[in-house]
Amino acid sequence: MTTTQIPDTISVPDSVARTVVLPEGHREDGPLFEAYRWLRENAPLAKVQVEGYDPVFLVTKHADIMEIERQPHIFTSGGGDEPGSHNPILQNQAGDAFTQSLTGGSLRILDTLTYLDPPEHTAVKDIAADWFRPANLKKWEDQIRSLAREAIDKYLVEGANDIDFVQDFAVYYPLHVIMTLFGVPESDEPRMMALTQDFFGTADPDTQRADVEPLTPEAAAQQWSAAIQDFYAYFDALVEDRRAAPRDDLATVIAVAKDADGEYFRKTFAYGWFIAIATAGHDTTSSTMAGLIEALAENPDQLAKVQENRALIPDLVNEGLRWASPVKQFTRRATTNYTLRGQEIHEGDRFMLLYQSANRDPDVFADPDAFDLTRRPNKHIAFGYGPHMCIGQHLAKLELRIMLEELIPRIASVSTTGPRKVVQTNFVGGLRKLPVQLVLR
Repeated sequence: MTTTQIPDTISVPDSVARTVVLPEGHREDGPLFEAYRWLRENAPLAKVQVEGYDPVFLVTKHADIMEIERQPHIFTSGGGDEPGSHNPILQNQAGDAFTQSLTGGSLRILDTLTYLDPPEHTAVKDIAADWFRPANLKKWEDQIRSLAREAIDKYLVEGANDIDFVQDFAVYYPLHVIMTLFGVPESDEPRMMALTQDFFGTADPDTQRADVEPLTPEAAAQQWSAAIQDFYAYFDALVEDRRAAPRDDLATVIAVAKDADGEYFRKTFAYGWFIAIATAGHDTTSSTMAGLIEALAENPDQLAKVQENRALIPDLVNEGLRWASPVKQFTRRATTNYTLRGQEIHEGDRFMLLYQSANRDPDVFADPDAFDLTRRPNKHIAFGYGPHMCIGQHLAKLELRIMLEELIPRIASVSTTGPRKVVQTNFVGGLRKLPVQLVLR
């Protein structure tokens, strides 16, 4: 596979471009973060074309991502559901073509916030915006704390726990929390877990679906589409149930929402909300938790510091989010000519916003490759920035804070005991395996 350098831009080594663009380049953090570093220092805004992908600007600096994200009228996320729309998730050309074959030419495969621009984005976001506000989430804090204690008691024992922290612990608690608040029965959680792995593991051989032809250029898009259809089948019944018998849960808030004309939003918008909550609502949190525990294992002084002063736990959460940055990228498209970092941008140019790189930008973070829970200010953009900043950020922080408040005081020691493994994806993901010995008091 080769990379074509776009004329009139700084030359980017093929190995750097492929590492950042291709899912397989994200299998190991070392080469990936070295590629980010090279780009920040030498070509912070470089346009490349990896074989099989459309040309794309690699945006690696914190300030540039913020400048793009705060201007959705200039840098579109979706561009509507008409043919020729933009795909806000970087996918190869074969995958985009497969998606368009299903939709009649559109790349908007989901009616979810990721694919929308204002004013449509604003109207759909308002469906559940109040539910996700910190003031509302406070009423769920006792229930979330109970679920955190339940998870510790269920999956861990006093003394030595020789476990895969990801597969034996981290994936369960955030899923159980979000499904409980959402209103999905606990008996259906394994199904949600499997579909989430299908959804975010489209390019990972470990999560290949049996009904997808492997090793084909469009395989990832096929799996993405199949997972979406499975989610639709499940959530259609949920929408009908909540409209017939509303409850005090998030599913009801979304299912019974009405548009400006007083009519229910079409079901696909409810499906889009449900899929976003059922996937990103727990996968990103479990990835952050695993990355955070690994960092504490590698930095026992940091563990001791937070155990001595538990008031530092919110800071530990923020540093864990910066460190893990489980959402690796979204893409945007210029709707007009523009000048960014002194470079001429043209209408139609596409941008890959590299949040992991931005969260290691030395212009913003002193000693960015060090895990430091006392880092203040910590202006990470793990949740994005601007109108597309993650609506669930306060819930994610709350879940992480409560779990750490319950778990940190009980940890006598934590150490890694074997090789880690990372999900092969250039989109959303983190550690797949993290063997540790976690000793609890």
